[in-house]
Amino acid sequence: MYFLLDKTFAVLVITILGLGLLMVASASIGVSDQQIHQPFYYFYRQGIYLLAGIFLGAIVIQFEIAVWEKIGWIILAATLVGLALVLIPGIGYSVNGSARWLHISFIRIQVSEVAKFAVVIFLAGYLVRQYEEIKTQWSGFLKPLGILAVMSFLLLKEPDFGATVVIIATALGMMFLGGMRLRNFSVLMLLVLAVLSIIAISAPYRIARMTTFLNPWDQAFSSGYQLTQSLIAFGRGGWLGVGLGNSIQKLFYLPEAHTDFLFAVIAEELGLLGMIGIIILFVLLVMKIFFMGRDAQKLGKHFAAYLAYGFALWITIQFTVSVGVNAGILPTKGLTLPLMSYGGSSLLINCIVIALLFRIDYENRLMSLGLRE
Repeated sequence: MYFLLDKTFAVLVITILGLGLLMVASASIGVSDQQIHQPFYYFYRQGIYLLAGIFLGAIVIQFEIAVWEKIGWIILAATLVGLALVLIPGIGYSVNGSARWLHISFIRIQVSEVAKFAVVIFLAGYLVRQYEEIKTQWSGFLKPLGILAVMSFLLLKEPDFGATVVIIATALGMMFLGGMRLRNFSVLMLLVLAVLSIIAISAPYRIARMTTFLNPWDQAFSSGYQLTQSLIAFGRGGWLGVGLGNSIQKLFYLPEAHTDFLFAVIAEELGLLGMIGIIILFVLLVMKIFFMGRDAQKLGKHFAAYLAYGFALWITIQFTVSVGVNAGILPTKGLTLPLMSYGGSSLLINCIVIALLFRIDYENRLMSLGLRE
């Protein structure tokens, strides 16, 4: 089957993954050496996660897309249970005050990453089953909103406002592409924005983030510290950057340099041209995914089409928010760069997503060649 896979898409994925691994090594070398006395500790772990992700992807790509349509609700139910379990002391694992991880044997899973995946799988199936209801009745999109409300409540209890925004935005985009009337979509969008705004100002630390990003220099050594250090990295990068491995900000000035603020290190070391290169790679990647969805829709494979659209929206939204946060355009949120930032759960889920996209493209090509009905 592999000779039928999209070679351009494969090159884009391999390039982004390779650059991500390289930048994680560069961004984490200082903190890794200080904490563990092994400068490439996080690089090695990311490499192991990537190999595990490739192994999982090789398994996932063997299953037909129709299988995922059947088990979408099971994945969603299991995810909701997982989101509830992380809130139970002794079961959930907390980092920096946020309970987002589950320990399963020797594996630590960030359930919010699984939640993004589960929502796309479930909604793609729902849009196929309830197509007419979504187009004509309010109930068609109020039903999934109820499920999203429960999931959002659990995510906000962790708390993980960033994942909540990505999931809701992805779901709304999928429902719009699924045929929701513009009038209904506009009303729903305004309602969701109002709710998210209320949530954003409901906690003191969120209010601080919302106000600090407007002028972080006023709080440069308190709530604005992380953003000011990120902006310094952007400023030092200039056109061509200071060179790979030569970042100063990653050396204990910029917190979370290898995770949430990896793009700031890219800006400093590779400069404006490096940033533009990364953005172009992601634009091309997302375009290829949308084309896969379009081809699937033309062939009558509506579940596969909505699945591709959902994954494309997810990657676009998360990438845009992550870059916006690093550049000080958006309030600081804990969101990683897809396929690039350090994080085992994120990378494993991303690899599964890529495998599913390869499978969608493979089935599209089989049907186009008349080798499959």
